[in-house]
Amino acid sequence: MKLLHIDASIHTTQSISRNLSAATVDRLKRQNPDIEIQYLDLSANPLHHITGRVFAAHAQGADITDLDPAELHDVTESGKVLEEFLASDIVVLGVPFYNFSIPSSLKAWIDRIIVAGKTFSYGANGVVGLAGEKRLIVLIARGGVYSEGSPSAHNEHGETYLKSVFSIIGIDDIEIIVAEGVAISPQARDAALQNALDSIETLAA
Repeated sequence: MKLLHIDASIHTTQSISRNLSAATVDRLKRQNPDIEIQYLDLSANPLHHITGRVFAAHAQGADITDLDPAELHDVTESGKVLEEFLASDIVVLGVPFYNFSIPSSLKAWIDRIIVAGKTFSYGANGVVGLAGEKRLIVLIARGGVYSEGSPSAHNEHGETYLKSVFSIIGIDDIEIIVAEGVAISPQARDAALQNALDSIETLAA
């Protein structure tokens, strides 16, 4: 079994999303000692925002002979992250909530894995997901409170976006654990973190 562990927070030791994703991977390792883990830090090793020429080569099989060295490197990295995703059985995402949505570094990664013929196809009735067998666990940290029913729920464009975009490739049953209100006070941060850690300990093997 292969697990792809991804962090997107620009923070390191103080990052709640990183702490939660690490706790999730630790939980899964304890349950599955032989699991193979691939780690990707999108803050330390960000992908470029995808360009038309790189997208054409990466996702549409366009000729690469006219690409410059930087573009060729980007195509290679794009293929690498796509293959890492395709090879994984479980994906664990540590996702902070920045300006009402996900980090742009995570969006750049998503743009590399949503590829026709690889993770989805077009059928007679629309898009058909090809990655539905994968397990996706998302750990989200939000400074404020944006959950359903809260006054700021209409500004939540992170969790909802991830549900939408991964459903395109067939992953409809996403396991999401959220720690929110972590910037309100130290007490709120500690309580939210502990609640999320408790939820992680209930994850199935």
